[in-house]
Amino acid sequence: MPLSVQLGLVCAVLTALSSVVGFFLKHKGAIQVPPVRWRQPVRSFVALFRSPVFVLGCAVDAMSWGFRIAALALAPISVVQAITAGGLVLITVLGDRVFGQVVSRREWIGVALTAVGLAFLAATLQGTVDDAHSDYREPVLAAVLIASTAAALLLIARGRTGPALAVAAGLLWAGADITIKALSDHGGLGLGVLTHPFMLLIAVWSLAGLLVSARSLQLGPVVPVASLTAASANTLTIASGPTVFGEPLPEDPAA
Repeated sequence: MPLSVQLGLVCAVLTALSSVVGFFLKHKGAIQVPPVRWRQPVRSFVALFRSPVFVLGCAVDAMSWGFRIAALALAPISVVQAITAGGLVLITVLGDRVFGQVVSRREWIGVALTAVGLAFLAATLQGTVDDAHSDYREPVLAAVLIASTAAALLLIARGRTGPALAVAAGLLWAGADITIKALSDHGGLGLGVLTHPFMLLIAVWSLAGLLVSARSLQLGPVVPVASLTAASANTLTIASGPTVFGEPLPEDPAA
C-alpha cells in the first residue's frame, strides 16, 4: 500500500473521531438557541454562532473537514468512508460515557449491526487501495448529485422530525464529499482549484447541511440523529466509489 494512501487512512480515522465530538458539541449549542427557521437562514446562522459551544463544535468540525479533504485526496473514497463510518461506534460510546446522553439498548444494537456491516465491507476492499481513484464520469457524477440533492430537499420540505432532517443533512454532506473527491482530480490547477465551480457547490452543500443538521439536533434525539446523519452520508459516498469514480469491485463472486 503506498505511503500516501496510508496517510489518507490515518486522516480518515482522525475525521471519524473529531466529527463525532463536533456533533455532540453542536447539539449542546443548538438546543440553547431559538429554533432554526428555513425562511430566515441568515438570522438562524447568527443565532447559532452566538452560542460559544456551537462555535466550538463547528471549529472541531472544521478540523474534521480538513482531515476529510486530505483523506479523500490521498485514498479511495470507499475506503475512506468505510473508516469514517466507523465513527458511528464512537457516537454511542462517547454519548454514553463522555457527554451524559442516555443510550438505549436498541441504539447499542443498531450500532453493533452497523459495525457488522462495515466489517463485511472491509473484507471486500482488497485490491482497491493501490490508488486514490479520483477520475470520475461526468454524467454519473451529475446524476448522483442531482438525485441526492432532490431527495434532501424533499425531506426538508416534508420532514418534521429530527431523524428525517438528519438524513437530509447527511445527503447534503455526501454531495459535498463526493464533489471534494472529484475536485481532487483537478490538483494540477494549483491554487486555481479555489476558483473552480465545484468549490461553490461544496460551500453551498456544506453550509446548507450545517443548518439542516442544527435543526435536526434541536429536534433530537441526539444519538439517533447523529447516527442517521453519518450513516446516510457514508452510505452514499461509499456507493459513489465504484459508480462514480470507477473503483474496482472484488473479483471473487462471494466477496
